[in-house]
Amino acid sequence: MKIRVVQENICKFKDEAILIGLFEGKKKLSGMALELDAVTGNLIKKVIASGDFTGKFNQKKLLYTDKGLKVKRILLAGLGKEKELTLDKLRGLAAGCAQSIRDTGIESFAVPCSFAEVKKTDMKDMNQAVLEGSMLGLYSFDQYKSKKKDDNKRIKQITLLADTQKELIELKGVVKKTVSVCDAVCMARDLVSSPGNTVTPIYLANKARAVSKKSRLTCRIIDEKGAKKLKMGAFLSVAQGSDQPARFIILEHKPVKTKAVKTVVIVGKAITFDSGGISLKPPGNMQEMKTDMSGGAAAIAVLQACSALDVPVHVVGLIPATENMPSGKALKPGDVVESMSGKTIEIISTDAEGRLILADALTYAKRYKPAAVIDMATLTGACIIALGNDVSALMGNDNGVIDRILAASEKTGEKMWQLPLWEEYGELIKSDIADLKNAGGRAAGTITAGYFLKEFAGDLPWVHIDIAGTAWTNKNKPYIPKGASGVCVRLLVDMLENWK
Repeated sequence: MKIRVVQENICKFKDEAILIGLFEGKKKLSGMALELDAVTGNLIKKVIASGDFTGKFNQKKLLYTDKGLKVKRILLAGLGKEKELTLDKLRGLAAGCAQSIRDTGIESFAVPCSFAEVKKTDMKDMNQAVLEGSMLGLYSFDQYKSKKKDDNKRIKQITLLADTQKELIELKGVVKKTVSVCDAVCMARDLVSSPGNTVTPIYLANKARAVSKKSRLTCRIIDEKGAKKLKMGAFLSVAQGSDQPARFIILEHKPVKTKAVKTVVIVGKAITFDSGGISLKPPGNMQEMKTDMSGGAAAIAVLQACSALDVPVHVVGLIPATENMPSGKALKPGDVVESMSGKTIEIISTDAEGRLILADALTYAKRYKPAAVIDMATLTGACIIALGNDVSALMGNDNGVIDRILAASEKTGEKMWQLPLWEEYGELIKSDIADLKNAGGRAAGTITAGYFLKEFAGDLPWVHIDIAGTAWTNKNKPYIPKGASGVCVRLLVDMLENWK
């Protein structure tokens, strides 16, 4: 898909369609809507007067222009009540408009930079939201279909229309940033949606290498022999049940244009398939356990975007990748393993494996002396019970980093809810025979998993994001089609871009 920016009179601009946003309850047209109406013989006013279009949020009306314009169609989009419009609603609306245009068979459309106005919001942020919604809402995953669905219905070009030279320059920057971020989100979605017999630990390692070669990232892969030398006993204990070799992936971004003052480590859980191991999961919906590497996919995508945008932070991505499988060699309940930190762990459930691989990754992160470590993981089913499928759980030991993430959450629309890590929860993971248990029972399952990780983060400024409910959706959402969401990519890139 081509994204471009042009400065041209809207009445002379030629395209298949143009989007015009109108607020509910507004009696008078203004801006580009007024201009278009004047040259089309009051086409827009007539539709409003007829009652066919009221501006109610997400309402759409396609008008055909037969005179006065080079644009063939006008898609009126209802913005709802002016005081209720948010950036995230704008993303969803843009996605719905793009999907409607695509479904008619139209291959291109334009959006004026004044399409909508969100109160107290910068023009660049508004246009980024429109473009993000359009690009992410048009995403589809059909690589494994022999016959592509609606193969002829594809948007090939989106144009942003600037009013002035200043807007033209600003919008070009918006396009570069948004395309880089959306490309990263879509790559993460592709990785998560792909089957486990394709996306193995070695596949992920090769993907990381390929990403690094196309960018300014450096990549290092630690194999099982290297992990053993590093005494990554927790990571390797999960890997021992699988015939697929494990890999510990390291990606690193160092800014070119600015001197990095801080180092931030991003850790992503990458269980490329999670059977539960000896503590075998129920068979129902087990196919979705290919998504247990969503944190790792997001980490690779974040590093790709950081390089493309040259974010002013030294960013390190750590992705421990392995399968969790049952076999004669597999980890067993009751086993005790020694982590890289030297702490011993009693295995209560082999299905609580993600925290084991993250434990060694958090220990490894200490060598960078980072200003923050943020881990992302589809860690607990309990998170879905607590928060559902639209909100990720957030825990940590550093309020400054948590505040940064919550600010990015507000801007990107990726909802987060902070859970406590009080000392009482630590009692639930104390072991009688080892330093820790890897599972604390049903009570507060999401929190005890976070508390387990806290024991390995130690003095690091650390935050844990549980994306078990948000990494995958079984229904279409405004700009997240059914399937992998690519959650945390936009959020973390926004946070890192604004790190000072």
